[in-house]
Amino acid sequence: MEHTFQAFPLWVIIVDYILGTIMWTLIGRSAMNLFLPEDSDFFFMKFFVRVTDPILKLFKPVTPSFLIPLVVPLFVAWFFYMIRFYLMPWLLGYSVLGMLSFPLEGEIARALYDLFGPGTSQ
Repeated sequence: MEHTFQAFPLWVIIVDYILGTIMWTLIGRSAMNLFLPEDSDFFFMKFFVRVTDPILKLFKPVTPSFLIPLVVPLFVAWFFYMIRFYLMPWLLGYSVLGMLSFPLEGEIARALYDLFGPGTSQ
């Protein structure tokens, strides 16, 4: 975690975590929607729908009408990905950083490596 804080200002990490959480929540909604209808009584599906509906409504003007409902959250998540991968580094004066360079995903990958990487006894 300290490596991330050294590489980026705190406000960049906070913005990236917020954008990343929104992006992954939209992806989670699409994944849940593969198995459950949007009006399901399952707690997690209700959560995904309740949290992401305002975001989907905000992006409705730029969402093509020909998309099937299952991929609409993925389409909106793509915007958040593009902001995180291209716009934020460009605004901060960095070149595009590459795969797993997002602070949120980098911390998750580092934690998984620490848990399951070489040299860990299982």
